Amino acid sequence: TEELKEYFSQFGSVQRCQLPFDKDTGFHRRYCWIKFSTPQDVQNVFQKDSHILEGAKLALKQQSRRRRGQRKNQSE
Repeated sequence: TEELKEYFSQFGSVQRCQLPFDKDTGFHRRYCWIKFSTPQDVQNVFQKDSHILEGAKLALKQQSRRRRGQRKNQSE
């Protein structure tokens, strides 16, 4: 987690970095969530063509912004 936070901090202020682990195997689940302070920080990350950390190429996806407590509308 610290390595991820340190790497992505070059693009902006990292508020939170979550790397979930599998309780059975003890290994991480090969994905993580990184929350930046501003939308511009996020854009800075996507301006770079590729990201490599500890020899592994990272595949990035931007999650759509969703406010806390927001729920999907249910069909009536």
